[in-house]
Amino acid sequence: MSDVQVRMTLDAVRDYARATLTRVGLAPAHVAAVAETIVAGERDGCGAHGLYRLLVAAHSVATGVVVPDAAPVLEQRASGVVRVDGKGGFAQLAFETGRAALVAAARANGIAALAINDVVHFAALWPEVEALVEDGLVALAVTPNHAWVAPAGGTQPVFGTNPIAFGWPRKDKPPFVFDFATSAVARGEIELHRRAGKPVPADWGHAPDGSDTNDAAAVLAGAMRTFGGHKGSALALMVELLAGPLIGDLTSAESIAWDAGRKGSPLGGELIIALDAAGFLGAAAAEHLARAETVFAAIEGQGARVPGARRHALRPVSTRDGVLVSRKLLDDIDEVTKEKA
Repeated sequence: MSDVQVRMTLDAVRDYARATLTRVGLAPAHVAAVAETIVAGERDGCGAHGLYRLLVAAHSVATGVVVPDAAPVLEQRASGVVRVDGKGGFAQLAFETGRAALVAAARANGIAALAINDVVHFAALWPEVEALVEDGLVALAVTPNHAWVAPAGGTQPVFGTNPIAFGWPRKDKPPFVFDFATSAVARGEIELHRRAGKPVPADWGHAPDGSDTNDAAAVLAGAMRTFGGHKGSALALMVELLAGPLIGDLTSAESIAWDAGRKGSPLGGELIIALDAAGFLGAAAAEHLARAETVFAAIEGQGARVPGARRHALRPVSTRDGVLVSRKLLDDIDEVTKEKA
């Protein structure tokens, strides 16, 4: 029997997320920040980053993986380097703590970096780079995860899904924002297949013994694959280095070792680089940003889609009509969070 779908307004999604996060013991400041990323996932048609993530967040709170009332601490390390110590809390509040300082540093220097340390990650990066784009900046963000992904040519986990997100502002148009895992697919997508009892493509991962498999549970227990073979593997390694040793935080292997079998969300760091076009170009910034539009026009003019455009196209629809959510998922969230409350 097919799963029943329930239509919810975005306000209802927000209220539900906030109520659930509050019930499991998350502090109010974290509730507000985390709930918005969940709303953004549902709004933009990214179900793996929507309400499903409440199960992940609840588990991390219940198992002590995350500090539910962590108070992030901001530090200006240099004129163009900002650091936030997340104190073991979820990454969303740590980003909000450092956002204004990063923007100010980028505008003062033309380029600036925000190192977020000691935070628990369970959501996509694009809401963060998009927030910086709304401030008129170009942004790049990277973070490692747990060691779930095998390098190209191997079958045992070394990397995390290690996402990369990038944002570019466009005048009078939705920004160019992409966010993709360097793995063949997001881990949450595999988990959704497992929950639905659906097979996964054989190129998504390996079983624990290194063999190919269509079983989602076997991939989750074994190792995921990088996208694009050695190219994705190289990008994954780059992310490990930039958001691990460079900022004094954990690699994916260290994160999963720290987890010690609790199966919580990854603990580690995040590096965000923000660039201000005016800092590079001065009064000519608007002229050169307008030149960039010819590239977008060349893509769209032949019927191709600018990456990330699907999410922006869905926004007015979901804002007007709401979103469809699995009734079973809501039941599971209610059951699990009431148990852990």
